[in-house]
Amino acid sequence: MMTGRLLKLLRWVNGLSIYGYFFFAFIYAPILLIVVFSFNANPVNMMIWEGFTFDWYRTIFGLSNKLTESALYIESSDQLYSAVKNSLLVALITTAVSTVFGTAVAVAVARFRFRLQGFYRALMFLPMIMPDIVLGIALLIFFVSLGVKLSLLTIIIGHCTFLTSYVFVVVSARIADMDESLEEASADLGADGWTTFRRVTLPMILPGVIGGALLAFIISMDDLVITYFIAGVDSTTLPVFIYGMLRRGIKPEINAIATIMLLFSIVIASIGLYLRARKK
Repeated sequence: MMTGRLLKLLRWVNGLSIYGYFFFAFIYAPILLIVVFSFNANPVNMMIWEGFTFDWYRTIFGLSNKLTESALYIESSDQLYSAVKNSLLVALITTAVSTVFGTAVAVAVARFRFRLQGFYRALMFLPMIMPDIVLGIALLIFFVSLGVKLSLLTIIIGHCTFLTSYVFVVVSARIADMDESLEEASADLGADGWTTFRRVTLPMILPGVIGGALLAFIISMDDLVITYFIAGVDSTTLPVFIYGMLRRGIKPEINAIATIMLLFSIVIASIGLYLRARKK
């Protein structure tokens, strides 16, 4: 009897392992293909391997004009650099604003008691669960109704509307694990509210604040749908730029740009994990 149950358990564990392998292959195989074909020398059909080359990366960084002189490649490196600069500017400002507001709201909701507190907490989750296209259209109508010209400013405001919620959720989870008696002890020893926050609360929730900030930065850099609706003529971000390239055909440079963005996201995530481990 025990042997039969053990065999069933082993079969179940083995089947679960196979399912796990297929699951991770389903997720990461397309990403691996993008990285591999970013080095494909075929300038026409990127799915047919012709050889290994760094030409697409040289073109992106302006180290070679061999491809941009061809009629097939009309993208300008200046346009790409401008899109990258806009994305970084939007992501940095949005991260700073969202982190400050998201952290402040998380602390206020966790430490103060007021009417409709549960409703307010649920309201903070709404931008996260709302479809991006609905939020993008709503923001577009809002800015047009107020007569605001679409620009980098409207993108920053739009990103802050939903990224503040992400920071709020991450920081709130960190505050939930915090011992409130430490803040009470600080108050008993004569510290005011600001001193308690700066010397006790903030150091303890700092890993959550850093995690929320990095999450906001990566999402802002990668956002396409909402940015597409509220971006102006001269405020193209990198995802919108890549989407514009895809509409005119799949080009080899797209794989190279996607690989660089993937590497950049991995570096940002690694920095966050390092800072969190170092803080501990």
